[in-house]
Amino acid sequence: MRHETGVLYQLLERSIGHDRTSRLFRVLVIHAALVADAGPRSSRAVLAQALNMLLFEDLLERVPAAERYVQRCLDQKRTIMHDHGAVRTVGLEGMGALPAGQEAITRILRPLGYALNGVYPLERLRMTGRSHAQADYPEDIAQFFISELHPERFSPDFQAAVARVTATSVDPVTPEAATLLKQLETEGFLSMEDSQKLLPVLVSVFKRQHAEPAFADYQAILAESPEMAWISTEGNAFNHATDRVADVDQLSAELKALNQPIKDVVEKSQSGRVRQTAFLAARVQRNFGAPDGSTVTKEVPGSFYEFITRLRMPEKNGKSPLDLSFDSSNAQAIFKMTANTK
Repeated sequence: MRHETGVLYQLLERSIGHDRTSRLFRVLVIHAALVADAGPRSSRAVLAQALNMLLFEDLLERVPAAERYVQRCLDQKRTIMHDHGAVRTVGLEGMGALPAGQEAITRILRPLGYALNGVYPLERLRMTGRSHAQADYPEDIAQFFISELHPERFSPDFQAAVARVTATSVDPVTPEAATLLKQLETEGFLSMEDSQKLLPVLVSVFKRQHAEPAFADYQAILAESPEMAWISTEGNAFNHATDRVADVDQLSAELKALNQPIKDVVEKSQSGRVRQTAFLAARVQRNFGAPDGSTVTKEVPGSFYEFITRLRMPEKNGKSPLDLSFDSSNAQAIFKMTANTK
C-alpha cells in the first residue's frame, strides 16, 4: 500500500511495529501530504503527527470507554479526527529537574512547529489554559491544550504538599534529545535515524515525572484542588484526547442510548461555534506512600475521552478557517470529568 512507503508510516512501524501502526492508520484521519511524504528525512510536521498518534494510542490503553468507542468506529469503518490532546502542568519552580509549568511541554512543541494559539483564564480552578497549534497543518495536526496550575493561589499547607509531591521530578529530555530538538527547531527536519531516537523521548515527556505521592499529601491537595490531585497521580500524561465530529449533539444522544458513560450536557462556547462533551474519566488504581513506609493503593480518576464539534469562522477575504479556539467556560466544565467523586 502506498502509505506504507511514507516516512510517517516507516517511523511508527520501526517504533511500535506493523500491527499497531496499521491500526492507527485505519483509525485516524491523516493529511494526505503527511501520508505521502517519502522522506528520506522526517519533517517537524511528520514528527508532530507521529507523536500525536502515539499519545492517542496511549490514551486508548488507559481509558476503556475510549477504546470501545474507537473499536466501534473501526467496525463501522468510521475514522477519527484527533482534534487536540490536553495536558496539565504546575507553575512551580524547584520541581526537581523538571521545568516549571507549561515550559515542561512547550520546549518540545516549539521544535515540532507549534505556536501559541490562545490563552484562556480558568479562574474557578486557579489555572491558566493555553492552546498551541502546529503551524504547517493547523487544522489537520492535533492541537495541545496545556493547563497550568498556580499553587501560589492556594493555602500555605497546599503549597507545601505540592512542593513535596513534585520535588522528586526528573527531566525526561536527555542531553542527546535536547540537541536533536535544537537541530529540528533550526532546520525543520531530522534524519530517520535521529527521528527514531527522539520520538520515544518525546512520548516520555507525557508521563508522571515524580515519585508516588504520600497519601497525606494527596488528601491535603484534593481538599483544595481536584485538578492538582489528578496531577499528583497522573503527572503530565494526556488528560484527554478528542474526536472532532460533525455533530456532537447527535453523537451524544447516540452514546447515551448505548449507555455509554458520557456527561449529561453538551458545552457550548460563547461564539456558538465550538461544542464539547466527554466520557467520564476512567477509574484507576494508584499507589501512595503511608506514614509507616508502606504502600497503600486507592482508586482515583484517570484520563478520559472528549468529543468536539468546530464550525468555520465567518468568511473574510475569501477565507473561512475552522474555529480552532477554545472557551474558558467549556474547559472548566470539562475539567469536572476528573473530579474525585468517590
